[in-house]
Amino acid sequence: MTSVDTLPYKTSQNLKFSTFLPNHNQIWQGSLDSVSFDEEGIKAKVLNLDKPCYIVRIESQIGVTNEGYLYNSNHGQAGKVEMLIAVPPLSIQQLGDPTFLEFHGVKYAYATGAMAHGIASEELVIALGRERILSSFGAGGLAASRVEAAINRIQQALPKGPYAFNLLHSPSEPAIERSVVDLYLKYQMRTIEASAFLDLTDNIVYYRAAGLGLSAANEIEIKNKVIAKISRREVATKFIQPAPTNILKRLVEQDLISELQAKLAEQVPMADDITVEADSGGHTDNRPLVCLLPSILELRDEIQRKYCYEQAVRVGVAGGIATPQSALAAFMMGAAYIVTGSINQSCVEAGTSQYTKQLLAQAEMTDVMMAPAADMFEMGVKLQVLKRGTFFPLRAQKLFDLYKNYNSIEDIPPLEREKLEKQVFKKNLEVIWKETTTYLSQRNPDKLIKAANNPKMKMALIFRWYLGLSSRWSNSGEKGRETDYQIWCGPAMGSFNDWVRGSYLADPNNRKVVDVANHIMRGAAYLFRIQSLKMQGLQMPATYMQYRPQ
Repeated sequence: MTSVDTLPYKTSQNLKFSTFLPNHNQIWQGSLDSVSFDEEGIKAKVLNLDKPCYIVRIESQIGVTNEGYLYNSNHGQAGKVEMLIAVPPLSIQQLGDPTFLEFHGVKYAYATGAMAHGIASEELVIALGRERILSSFGAGGLAASRVEAAINRIQQALPKGPYAFNLLHSPSEPAIERSVVDLYLKYQMRTIEASAFLDLTDNIVYYRAAGLGLSAANEIEIKNKVIAKISRREVATKFIQPAPTNILKRLVEQDLISELQAKLAEQVPMADDITVEADSGGHTDNRPLVCLLPSILELRDEIQRKYCYEQAVRVGVAGGIATPQSALAAFMMGAAYIVTGSINQSCVEAGTSQYTKQLLAQAEMTDVMMAPAADMFEMGVKLQVLKRGTFFPLRAQKLFDLYKNYNSIEDIPPLEREKLEKQVFKKNLEVIWKETTTYLSQRNPDKLIKAANNPKMKMALIFRWYLGLSSRWSNSGEKGRETDYQIWCGPAMGSFNDWVRGSYLADPNNRKVVDVANHIMRGAAYLFRIQSLKMQGLQMPATYMQYRPQ
């Protein structure tokens, strides 16, 4: 055993202790060989989360060890080893709400959100599910047959889960929304992520209520779990409260649910989890998380006091979660779980093209902007996209401006029409309309009939041809259309790129969703431990406050 007199005091003094008095009644007993004094050794020991961390002072140097033990003494410090601070082992599972882990059968209070058109792909969901991390398949915008194929593949690969599927609200195509719900019920999909809802629909209520029943102990069983992604208090209220009576009555009359299920639905919330979506990629209200989360937590508590659910609705966060720092900040604000989005589409398992992944890997936080959304174009709804390397956001905005200012394609000045055909569509508008009618005749024939007598609707459908295909071009890597790629992206992408710069994750070819999840959660736990030591009086250089993927 190394003696105090022979310690190698050749390293610079990295750690200091504040004027707070240490606990002189506790004595550390252990091998001095286990104490680290250099930065690399100290960070390694703080990162050893499975073991306690002891901060000791030996003569004038402060060091860190995971070994030894403490005992109480009324006689003060023994010898020249001064015990300063001790922190217990820290499990990553301690971050967030433990009921989230139990309810969904996962190992982390971490999930990846659904990115439409299969960007959150089968490969992505399966890779995370095999590590018991919840991931939601991006079913939005996909044909029912494509969603069904994904269900079969994921259920076969993950027979015991965990996984979720997205239910994207489709205000202009309720039949599409219903067909997806029918699929989920047919294949007993037990967890869905409901997104873009402005109000509750019969479809989402049907899914929830159809999974309710009573156990042998006469307790309510919730088989169909709902994670609702929201960014507004009024929408959150609808999902935290029970299903509306009028919708339940309508579903009973249609023989879709039983009287018992309707009664049970009036006793449970519409969602088990509420994901507060701040400034994110895709559909977003660009809300700041530090304002939005406390507001929704307060709302949840208010509704919980009214209904006294056996299990209160958990509130998680999404939007801007891209680093251990942002993850820890969310947990410290009271988030039950965190959800990542933009950063996952630059990973190898995502359903995006290699070209798109390269663009995402180069993005800065300021390389995003809002652009008209394809699914809610006529309503003026916008979504957040990448502007670096693509003209899509500017061209999409031009289309909306034309839609707003003119009543039909024929009203658009000839010069503007010519620019559209050459620069944006790269096809004659009549050809675009023929392709649109072919598509709608199979997907939504009713809308096609309405458009025949409504020139403005026809114009919107022609413009939506570009808006809809641009995201598919990005996913498939359509050659010659690179400047038209629609890439959903939030500022979190730039934050992630800053964090991983200089590490192996800087190269998108090395980015795997499981690695990203593990690094974010492990880094958050490490930073929590660092903050705990700081709050107890340990002063550290700024370099100790960083966790980098190795």
